[in-house]
Amino acid sequence: MSAEDRSWRGSRAWANEAVRRIEADANRSADTHLHVFPLPPDWGIDLYLKDESVHPTGSLKHRLARSLFLYGLCNGRITERTTIVEASSGSTAVSEAYFARFLGLPFVAVMPASTSPEKIALIEAQAGACHLIDDPTTIYDEARRLAAERDGEFLDQFTYAERAMDWRGNNNIAESIFEQMEREPHPIPAWVVVGAGTGGTSATIGRYVRLARHATRLCVVDPEDSIFYASWAGEPSAFTGRPSRIEGIGRQRLEPSFLPHVVDRMIRVPDAASIATMRLVSARTGRSVGGSTGTNVWGAFRLVAEMRSRGERGSVVTLICDGGDRYAGTYYDDAWVRDQGLELAPHAEALETFLERGAFPEAAPDATPTASAARGAHSERRSA
Repeated sequence: MSAEDRSWRGSRAWANEAVRRIEADANRSADTHLHVFPLPPDWGIDLYLKDESVHPTGSLKHRLARSLFLYGLCNGRITERTTIVEASSGSTAVSEAYFARFLGLPFVAVMPASTSPEKIALIEAQAGACHLIDDPTTIYDEARRLAAERDGEFLDQFTYAERAMDWRGNNNIAESIFEQMEREPHPIPAWVVVGAGTGGTSATIGRYVRLARHATRLCVVDPEDSIFYASWAGEPSAFTGRPSRIEGIGRQRLEPSFLPHVVDRMIRVPDAASIATMRLVSARTGRSVGGSTGTNVWGAFRLVAEMRSRGERGSVVTLICDGGDRYAGTYYDDAWVRDQGLELAPHAEALETFLERGAFPEAAPDATPTASAARGAHSERRSA
């Protein structure tokens, strides 16, 4: 046998063992919990929070990182000599650093310099290196440059998320939600509400409900400084071009993994509303959550209020994306909130009104009208 053949066999054997180890790690991890958020029973509407913060790396991105590593291994792009590089604002990098360390591979996260110190510390605790840049718009090019320089692999979550995640089943997040809902009063949710970062989660859920022929509709919530809502609704002026302040969701370019045609509804959520809701969820449930969870729950509350207004009963499911300990110096810091020019009080008052009456005040402080109306108007303009 030639040296070339022995080298290939060694790499294949290593890859096989790497896949086995990742699958064994998944098998050891219990499924994430589905919590009931307390709403008045007489509303006839149940709200569930799927707690992705209990993954070993503390966020929804653990699922994505696992899928990206399996995708890279099975496509022969990750070997025992590969340096792993990612462009990430934090949580994905934390999870990928975990899997890289698990397989004995070096890991470099290319991140905006504004990333929270808590997330940087979590990456470094997994033996990952943090490469911080001042201009977030160059994050992809810098990741590609570093990967080429080190003969490594740029995982590129924003391109590969929707193809790496198995949307047909295999214990993906959509299948998990519907299995956990089987014995609930309304087992088929009227809505599932998620944010869009890579677009992988919304793509997985949107395609799964179509495959299963469920009546469930998918709502994607988007922070105010993000392009997804503006593009989906056909309202270019709604995109500010500024970096999103809600970490983990909201992008400045349309990511390849975002599949707009599987999205039934979008709601644009003001950053102050996300933070006010995040704090309310933590206070009402006793579970500290992050800013993107606040975005999710604000959108879910809006949908519940609409269902109430139509006299509908049913269920709504959304996600706890990560824990609040990563944001002690930002979203939970009143001084940071003031420095950002964010006013939480009007949104906090609107939330209390909703939880008391089942409806938002008529003058509730939204950044824009609901996206479904905007997109409908856009569709009419295109067909006119």
